[in-house]
Amino acid sequence: MDTEEKLYFTYQHIHNTVAGLADQVRASGFKPDLIVAIGTGGFIPARILKTYLDLPILTVGLRLYGPDNKPAESPQKIQWIDEVEKKLTGRNILLVDEIDDSRVTLEYCLKELLSHDPQEIAVAVLHNKLKEKRGEYPAEVKKIFFGEELEDLWVVYPWDAEDIDAHDRAAGKV
Repeated sequence: MDTEEKLYFTYQHIHNTVAGLADQVRASGFKPDLIVAIGTGGFIPARILKTYLDLPILTVGLRLYGPDNKPAESPQKIQWIDEVEKKLTGRNILLVDEIDDSRVTLEYCLKELLSHDPQEIAVAVLHNKLKEKRGEYPAEVKKIFFGEELEDLWVVYPWDAEDIDAHDRAAGKV
């Protein structure tokens, strides 16, 4: 992947994409009881989904990329929902993240959540990169929602910007 080529998205674009995700979830017939957000990238899309679906949010913190933006062999737990895992049993969970790049983080988190016997689990991802994945969705996951599908370019989200005005100007070039 050429990291010189980047895609920039504005908050408005993200908000509109999440609105489309909410429409997909409602149209699918899946009735989630709660959202589990993968942090840090899934926090903002999950919070916007809460506006549309009116659901509580639980959060997990996983890290696959280091400070040099190089992926590790497997995700590391930074924060987990140990104290509320019992709330997952028998529930319909909507797992939310910002991007499906390698699918390794999603696979890891799904396997962890499935070990707590939810009724059903679905995935909502803001952006899916159209490329070969290293991870797989477990067979128990029947519903997967993508806001948009993208080329395999480096994605820059507004919540990562130090200068939001410069970020928005860069997003205008896409």
